[in-house]
Amino acid sequence: MTKLTVALPLLLILSALSLVASLTFGSVPLSLGEITSCLIGQCENTVNQVVIWELRVPRLLVGFVAGAGLSCAGAMLQNTTRNNLADPYIFGIVAGAGLGATIAHVLLANYISIALPLGAFIGALISIIIVVLVAKSLKRIDQVLLTGIAISFMFSAATQFLLYMSEPFATNRIMFWLMGSLANVSMPDFYLIFIVVSLCITIMLALHRQIDALLLGESSAQSLGVNTNNIRLLMFGLCAAITATIVAYCGGIGFVGLMVPHIVRKIIGVTLVPLLVGSTLVGGIFLVWVDVIARSAMNEVEIPIGIITSALGSVFFILIMSKRIK
Repeated sequence: MTKLTVALPLLLILSALSLVASLTFGSVPLSLGEITSCLIGQCENTVNQVVIWELRVPRLLVGFVAGAGLSCAGAMLQNTTRNNLADPYIFGIVAGAGLGATIAHVLLANYISIALPLGAFIGALISIIIVVLVAKSLKRIDQVLLTGIAISFMFSAATQFLLYMSEPFATNRIMFWLMGSLANVSMPDFYLIFIVVSLCITIMLALHRQIDALLLGESSAQSLGVNTNNIRLLMFGLCAAITATIVAYCGGIGFVGLMVPHIVRKIIGVTLVPLLVGSTLVGGIFLVWVDVIARSAMNEVEIPIGIITSALGSVFFILIMSKRIK
């Protein structure tokens, strides 16, 4: 019996409990009984029905799939680069997507529904292309990570310049979005994010043997018939697609892809199938509860979700680095 076989039923139960329990938190107090009645179509109060089905359900579903997607993107980057510090945020993908989305906000405000995800994807793709091009001239994976960090700073600086030059109302709106939030998501957003994340994860799982071969090293993978460059480029592109789609609708949510795969790898396994399955469920549960904290910790004020994940991720990153130094 594998570790995944033991952990999977527990994670599925925790996921279901988290999704239902998180609905009880919010500015309108609702009991578990009221929520259950509304979920099975027997809601007695119209206001409760609107709160649950139009506000809380889209929010928790987007939160779950966003956490799952960012975790899987981080897991993929960590396995393909053989470095457990890799993450969409550290690789500059989030910053690139943020810059693309900011340009769309500023220049194409009248076509925002199309321009936003498209701008985020182009920004994410450009950042990952730059990292790949620079990485070809580097021999150590640590240098690739430093390149990603540098690109992240560069794109963040460009984003801040655009915000500085924009009119104040747009700047405030974009700043809140850049810090990460699930406040304005809807069911159509969930459908789109779910389709992109599911499709990318399915492709990743279909190629798990080739990706697992990368863990053995460059020459060993090539001796097994794996085209290492092509498989890495494909996986980087899938990670960019996942991250860009999530950033376009939820803003910048950093470090989820660093923390969750790191924990799952220790508990469930290193190879791709258990790592992705575990990261999907643990990442979804994690972001659902982070969002609960974001909207419940302070009265009448919502904390941007990216602030919480960045605070947790920074501490986590320092702990990992401390262990490496020892």
